[in-house]
Amino acid sequence: MEETKIPVTEQNQSPQTPKHIFILSGQSNMAGRGGVHHHHWDGVVPLDSQPHASIIRLSANLHWEPAREPLHHDIDVRKACGVGPGMSFANAVKDHLGGGGECLGLVPCAVGGTAIKEWERGQHLYDNMLKRSKESVEKTKGEIKALLWYQGESDTPSYHTAEAYKENMERLIHNVREDLGLPSLPIIQVAIASGDERYMEKVREAQLGIDLPNVICVDAKGLALKEDNLHLTTEAQVKLGHMLADAFLTHFNAPPSQSSPCSAPKNRVISISK
Repeated sequence: MEETKIPVTEQNQSPQTPKHIFILSGQSNMAGRGGVHHHHWDGVVPLDSQPHASIIRLSANLHWEPAREPLHHDIDVRKACGVGPGMSFANAVKDHLGGGGECLGLVPCAVGGTAIKEWERGQHLYDNMLKRSKESVEKTKGEIKALLWYQGESDTPSYHTAEAYKENMERLIHNVREDLGLPSLPIIQVAIASGDERYMEKVREAQLGIDLPNVICVDAKGLALKEDNLHLTTEAQVKLGHMLADAFLTHFNAPPSQSSPCSAPKNRVISISK
């Protein structure tokens, strides 16, 4: 895997406004812990996660800027962030949107260690995600194309939270769509690959069992974990980004003549290719 080290403080010229916008939310595996060891990121950025002139991000202070790893460095501030799936996803889809070469905007919102109840309507995390999502299209001609969601590990220690996960996730999907005024907003959720073994499979069962229009599930089970047995490695994050990209391009990027509300996909599961 070709890699390079890029300083987080490196700046490029002022970015353009995004036409295609993706919300990245959930907890630590969406924020990215790839390459983080002993609370410090090693600075290694794989080739597929390199910055590109057409990929920008919405910063914590709501300004568009060139996107680079770690995407969540000013959002998930309680822990060190590293490589996540966002940049490899963006690099994989950027040439397939519109006419190709159009500006793509990422809106990082994920915060590590958070349970699904902390993302309820009216809670700080939900309200901040909503604010950032709305700001991403304010004064631009951009369109929110999808919400990428990776969360659930924090709901695995308790039977009660695992049992309630499906209902809570379905409510989150409904609320986000309603509050953004996007009733058909594509949701690509990731089925967790780690967590407390007592109820991990129950949370996964809930994630894999959601049956709503325009909801696709990408299964992270089998992707390599770091030594903490909780967070994905850098290489696994890159692969997850490609899996998310494949899900989006396959199910949500068809020309208008090929798409129809009557044929909206329902939670098809995309697993790792063996």
